[in-house]
Amino acid sequence: MILKEGQPIGRWHVVYLIKENPYAESYRVEDESANPYFLKIYRLKNTPDKLFTNGEVNEIALSRQLNHKNIVSYIDDGVYNDEAGECRYMVGTYFSGELLSEMLQRKKNKKLNKATAVKIFIEMLQGLQYLHEQPGILLHNDINPTNVMLSSKTGGTAELIDLGHVSPCFMGNAPFDMADLDPRYASGQSFLGKYDELNDIFAATGVFYTMLTGRVPWDVEFTPQMTRKDKIRLVQKARSEQGEINVDDISDMKLKNVIMGGLALGYNDRYETVEELLDDLIEGDESDAAREVRNRLEARRKSEESIDSTTTANETTSKHATETSADVEIKRGGGNGFADIAGMDDLKEMLRKRVILILKDKELADKYRLTPPNGMLLYGPPGCGKSFFAEKFAEETGFNFILVKASDLGSIYIHGSQGKIADLFKKAEENAPTVLCFDEFDAFVPNRSGDTSGNQAGEVNEFLTQLNNCSKRGIFVIATSNRPDKVDPAVLRTGRIDKQVYVPMPDLTARRLMFELYLKDRPCEGIDYEALAQKADGYVASDIAYVVNEAATIAAFNHETITQDLMTKTIEGIKPSIGKELLKEYEEMRDKMEGINRSNALPKVGYI
Repeated sequence: MILKEGQPIGRWHVVYLIKENPYAESYRVEDESANPYFLKIYRLKNTPDKLFTNGEVNEIALSRQLNHKNIVSYIDDGVYNDEAGECRYMVGTYFSGELLSEMLQRKKNKKLNKATAVKIFIEMLQGLQYLHEQPGILLHNDINPTNVMLSSKTGGTAELIDLGHVSPCFMGNAPFDMADLDPRYASGQSFLGKYDELNDIFAATGVFYTMLTGRVPWDVEFTPQMTRKDKIRLVQKARSEQGEINVDDISDMKLKNVIMGGLALGYNDRYETVEELLDDLIEGDESDAAREVRNRLEARRKSEESIDSTTTANETTSKHATETSADVEIKRGGGNGFADIAGMDDLKEMLRKRVILILKDKELADKYRLTPPNGMLLYGPPGCGKSFFAEKFAEETGFNFILVKASDLGSIYIHGSQGKIADLFKKAEENAPTVLCFDEFDAFVPNRSGDTSGNQAGEVNEFLTQLNNCSKRGIFVIATSNRPDKVDPAVLRTGRIDKQVYVPMPDLTARRLMFELYLKDRPCEGIDYEALAQKADGYVASDIAYVVNEAATIAAFNHETITQDLMTKTIEGIKPSIGKELLKEYEEMRDKMEGINRSNALPKVGYI
């Protein structure tokens, strides 16, 4: 033990040890008035490097900056030295109340009534929303019934505790110890190393499901002997065999839909934000907790609208002066080009003849006085790989590639900064030949005939200027959009974005090629690609990629080969992300963009 009972540390006195691990210990401590507090202390020499940032213990630094009624409160922190070396500690409010897991355990049927469960869920979500709105987006990463405290000081208000796993979004190796995470409340994406807001939403909804039903999601139970890998394997098996979460014993249809949306196995089927989930959860609910959330959300939305509408010219000028450099990455050459694309043969052939030949053979272009098009708009349902195609087009031509998202340009598309747009095109010209790809193009050039603000209209005008004959500067623009109807029509004329190409759902051949491509070099046995393609009718490229990764993960944890039966069960457990109604809307949009007479339209194609 680092500390002893009765020992002073700062202005606190140790009462007793609560728990310990190889690098940290938790204690109950008291102040001079004998009020209880929680203290956690880290022995630095034993603490893994990934738990530090800039010389500080992550949990302590994060706790210091957080202040919300539904997050366990920070009180103090400091340094303690003993003969074994330097330690860092933090003090927070003591767990005065009971854990949600303890409340559920003492209930006869291990579940709560609907009103209590909804109230606790709302308070959990408010804590999560606060974390997700922090600079850089913070994730809790460990939401489960043992990390929700019902504080007796505030009449049972739910607080999220244990901030030892809080981190920004990340892909790959976790910047925290994963041994104590409960996989039953973790999404499938987290098993693949993808941690974002949707994982917190999944976990919180899983806790809500437990409160309403008295069961853990998918009824998975662990034994003390199980390793973390064993637990994950069991969870994946249950989800694969059972499919979507069973809500048959939940009578309230609204709550059924909320749980289905929060615990959806398909990543694209899940709620994207806490606010979106809260909107559905509090609809028609007149409880005090729901009214408080409704008023807060409405006030915040009005405040955001007010800020947008009252931004002064001086603020815009200031931002323009400090944000004149476009923060984008230039990818230079390399890659396999069109060889990485499954299907899309007609489009690839058209581009080779009408665009790539002219771009790559300058002598031929000069001889026939050919001018390449300025750019191309790829539009259609989400998940069909439009941005991926743009990158592969750049590899096929040997051009440099710049992918631009609205977030890459910071706040300028709210408050305006034409200088950044000009700088972006200047960068592309300096590194010519360059493919300049704008993802979600409608966010950059919204239709000025609508409610576009004056600042946005100015930015659209700047885009129009930069797009004019940009091919002469060695720039080929590829714009992608799920909503081309919201793009300003002046952008989509010759001399700017010359070609508009609808990218539809992948057909049977394309789906078969995708399965072959994604399963290539994985340990497979007896795979019928044609049957898989038929089974995956209505699935877009991102759906198929997810299905293959999910099946491969299950096989890996079981140390088995990927079989036809496993692939089939995985497909059956994951719904396509594009529904029939939504697909119909996109087809109607296509007809409006290209005209009713489609005799010369490209046949259905698809790609990864």
